[in-house]
Amino acid sequence: MARSYGVVDSDAHVLEPGDLWRQYMEQKFRDRAPVVTTLEDGKEVFRVEAGYEVPVGTVFEGTKVSFGGVGMRDGKMPKGNSYFDGRPGGFDPHKRMPDMDAEGIDAAFLYPSLGLLVGAIGDAEAATAACVAYNRWLADYCDKYPDRLFGIAIIPMQSPQVAVAEIRRVRVAGFRAGYIRPQPYYGRPLHHPDNDAIWQAAEELDFAIAIHAAAAPVGSSLLGQDRFAANYCTMHCATHTIEMMAAATSFIMCRICDRFPALRVGFMEAGGGWMAGYIERMDRHFDDVSMNNTGLTTRPSEIFHRQCFISFEPVERSLPLLADIVGRSNILWASDYPHSDGFVDAPGMLRKLLQPDLLKDVMAAGAKRFYGLS
Repeated sequence: MARSYGVVDSDAHVLEPGDLWRQYMEQKFRDRAPVVTTLEDGKEVFRVEAGYEVPVGTVFEGTKVSFGGVGMRDGKMPKGNSYFDGRPGGFDPHKRMPDMDAEGIDAAFLYPSLGLLVGAIGDAEAATAACVAYNRWLADYCDKYPDRLFGIAIIPMQSPQVAVAEIRRVRVAGFRAGYIRPQPYYGRPLHHPDNDAIWQAAEELDFAIAIHAAAAPVGSSLLGQDRFAANYCTMHCATHTIEMMAAATSFIMCRICDRFPALRVGFMEAGGGWMAGYIERMDRHFDDVSMNNTGLTTRPSEIFHRQCFISFEPVERSLPLLADIVGRSNILWASDYPHSDGFVDAPGMLRKLLQPDLLKDVMAAGAKRFYGLS
């Protein structure tokens, strides 16, 4: 009997084993494989590559954060300070099931944690190998519960050719969507013509593209980081949404979606309320005949409703007011499990926030449409 999907978490995460890349990367790259390690001063870091290390313990830049510390936003601190003290369900799919069952979540779409950083490896060949290794591991993780856990592949954007090849490979393996960062890759913004082959392949293969916030690669920064880097909280608040707004501009105003009208694209990890105002702003510029030199053949709001999706957090009180502007079947929601800024019982929070007619759409309709889940 086929499973019914009434509650779908569109943006949850896994916790990768610290030695994942040493296990799964091609042999010739294993001496450069990303790894979680402890430094002489006791600091636990994820060494992405030489010269690029990211703290992964509980204390990070003067704040209390943790990849696996779901509940920390509610004042519930994890038992230990190590990355490996994180929520067991992040590491182990079998231990994830009771957490999903307790909240009534039928299916979860899984994004990386440490893997959010590997696409920023400087060497294109090594970065590609790291992405492929992660995708192989994630397939093994999800295979334990193939009707409930759905992996989001990392797309190696270091070159359009390798990105297309990996999209084709993971699509055959059963992946429905892939993750990319909003930032330019090797100087190519998302709307750069060289990337057209990627969007064409995704459109042809019915493969959704998810834009998800992540740390900036070495040698670059997030939009706004130059102004707000002195305070982690302020920077996190600002840069995720600013970067996602730029990504939406690339896909909508810079004609990616207009030229690939069957492509589905989702904007994740930055809240959703801002999108309603931005849709209206894009429309105003399109409608202004003295200003519009975009070459768009379709109004931005029509493009968005046709093929774009936005992920709301379950605490956004504007959601009931903005749902019809954004589009009820264009809305996703995220638990962000098991991250420290994740939400405990996100479905329950949405039930308190939304009226029954809207709740039904928000819980699953957008996710099923975006990810092609029947």
